[in-house]
Amino acid sequence: MISIPAIAFYVFSGLMLLSAGLVITSRNTVYSVLFLILAFFNAAGLFVLVNAEFLAMMLVVVYVGAVAVLFLFVVMMLNVNMALPKRDTRSYMLVGSVVGGILLGELFLIVGVWSIAPEAIDLVSAPQNMFGQKGNTHALGQLLYTHYFLAFQGAGVILLVAMVGAIVLTLRQREGVRKQNIHDQIKREAKDCVELVNVPSGQGVDL
Repeated sequence: MISIPAIAFYVFSGLMLLSAGLVITSRNTVYSVLFLILAFFNAAGLFVLVNAEFLAMMLVVVYVGAVAVLFLFVVMMLNVNMALPKRDTRSYMLVGSVVGGILLGELFLIVGVWSIAPEAIDLVSAPQNMFGQKGNTHALGQLLYTHYFLAFQGAGVILLVAMVGAIVLTLRQREGVRKQNIHDQIKREAKDCVELVNVPSGQGVDL
């Protein structure tokens, strides 16, 4: 007899794979983002099944509540014409295939030498055996900031570099635009920006 967790696993997995496929194959970009949100929700359900409630909540709050909604707003504001990208990507098909093949080969190499620490297995199976009754979140933080501290910090550096690169690529130098000068604003004193004028009664101010 199939248990309820097994049924939930197959339902969440099937819906997640289906929605992930629709993200790629959908012709409408708005629908793609909506299917991406559905994939995130099903992935959160899978995290709940393996007793990773903290990861499930972070997936819903961060990815669904911030990243996917931001994608949706950007797609709706840009109003991308899909005919132009399809026409432009045909010329880069060969280069894209080579780069994709290299990345796929790297993934196979990583999977071949991948090893899971015994502490991670204990965390999934019974986190209370590792850190008592302090909870799943405490156990995850203890494991992340001890055994995987360098990998965690490396991922943060990579995200920081990607953020700086995105800002640099989208930064535009436009003429005739008024900009702030932080140094002049901090250096400015009250006597330089405020002027007291004694206006006689019944007369205006001559600017």
